Amino acid sequence: MLFTAFVALAGCRQDMHDQPRFKPFARSDFYTDLRSARPPVEGTVARGQLREDSYLYTGKLGNDPGDYLPFPVTEELLARGQQRYDIYCAPCHSRVGDGNGVIVARGFPRKPPSYHIERLRQAPLGYFFDVITNGYGSMTDYATQIAPRDRWAIVAYIRALQLSQAATSADVPAGQKVPSDPPQFEELGSGATPPVVETKPARHSAQEEPK
Repeated sequence: MLFTAFVALAGCRQDMHDQPRFKPFARSDFYTDLRSARPPVEGTVARGQLREDSYLYTGKLGNDPGDYLPFPVTEELLARGQQRYDIYCAPCHSRVGDGNGVIVARGFPRKPPSYHIERLRQAPLGYFFDVITNGYGSMTDYATQIAPRDRWAIVAYIRALQLSQAATSADVPAGQKVPSDPPQFEELGSGATPPVVETKPARHSAQEEPK
């Protein structure tokens, strides 16, 4: 029995465990450049990095910034944009986008321009995307820190900030408008009377109670 087990174990080979292989960055005489680590085949693109939609990654149509988002604006998108904006943008630009962020309050020498000036209110959406991607002036680029879709979410939120600071009653949908003046009693119809408000008699203090 022991002899049979010994023969069986002797037949096991380690070829599958000890396959020929190169150690990382080892020299190889097989290749003309003597490198064992081979570069990807020319033209190889990693999954998800083909970037077929150039506008999504540049914000430009040719050499000019576009003025639309590459996907629909939703409540979730604006919420994401607000979150990313508060993290990356608000320290300099402030929560309302007027350029008075905490960094400026602590002595940063160059105050960012307010998003609410006419030049930036008229700027196309692709302009903001390009600035976030490549930087502008003393502002560094955020291409590494912020993914392209999150950059667009921030752009959407910046536009929402601009609209919120300059909105008028005409921008409110008809079904959501609130009258600026409360209705008067005579407007409620003939015979209408003001609502009756019940009041309790005032209580006198101990000093004021009659003897």
